[in-house]
Amino acid sequence: MKKISVLIACYNEENNVVPLAHDIVNCFAEKLSQYDYEIVFIDNHSTDATRMHLRKLCGENKKIKAIFNAANFGQMRSPFYGMKQTTGDCTIKMCADFQDPVEMIPQFVEEWENGYKVVVGIKNRSKENPVMYLLRSIYYKMFAKLSSVDHIKQFTGFGLYDRSFLDIVKEINDPMPYFRGIVAEYAGERKEIYYTQPKRKSGKSKNNLYSLYDVGMIGLTSYSKTLMRISIMIGGLCSIGSFLVALVYFVIKLIYWDKFSIGIGPVLTGLFFLMGVLFIYLGIMGEYILTINTRVMGRPLVVEEERINFDE
Repeated sequence: MKKISVLIACYNEENNVVPLAHDIVNCFAEKLSQYDYEIVFIDNHSTDATRMHLRKLCGENKKIKAIFNAANFGQMRSPFYGMKQTTGDCTIKMCADFQDPVEMIPQFVEEWENGYKVVVGIKNRSKENPVMYLLRSIYYKMFAKLSSVDHIKQFTGFGLYDRSFLDIVKEINDPMPYFRGIVAEYAGERKEIYYTQPKRKSGKSKNNLYSLYDVGMIGLTSYSKTLMRISIMIGGLCSIGSFLVALVYFVIKLIYWDKFSIGIGPVLTGLFFLMGVLFIYLGIMGEYILTINTRVMGRPLVVEEERINFDE
């Protein structure tokens, strides 16, 4: 009997983990009874009652497992580590907020049985905040133009991954993994299933503009050299432009020595413009340095505090 793992990353989802676990268990009982399964929750150091509910779920059903992180290791590291701990023939990765529909699990499994090693869910519509959806769309389009890999638009990581792909994941020792880029780079032929993303069932999203910026910059610095090269080009163009403007001013001054007054305005304008370009360049360079620094330090993805029902 084939075994399917369902990995659920959670943080302060006290109102969602119990109904989500029940829905998944019912889905396997009613539509996927020919498969064995495990449900693995990886909790990123929740501060509400999430862990209490997970302990109760694990006590009621030995096929439900839990990993409790010793600290909050971020929304990229924790799920990636959790995928390495699953034991099924394939793993379905989803979030705990019900924005990844449980009813799509049978569709993923069907395509997996048809031979696809990776089956991903792609949002073609969303009931989330339209501003956030627009910002995500802009980012995906920009990333597609700048990235060195074929980025998957409107893909959050929700999908099914065969054991052969997970074996590749286990070999990646990246302390700051950008999972969407990893899927785009190593998944090969994949099946894409489109869906409408519902609103989260309960609670408030932990994603804000800063966290999305953080994820976005890690993706760009991991899979794109273009930003640095654009900075070099802009710096070169600014230097050439400044030289030409200075040359024009010098010639005009020689011709109209007594009538033409350069003034301080153009000098200040040019100075502020060049300083702005310089700070943008330094900011981009700093993002690359931060990414390199995190990777060379060799810190573990996650430090576990406790795990439940992994005895087998």
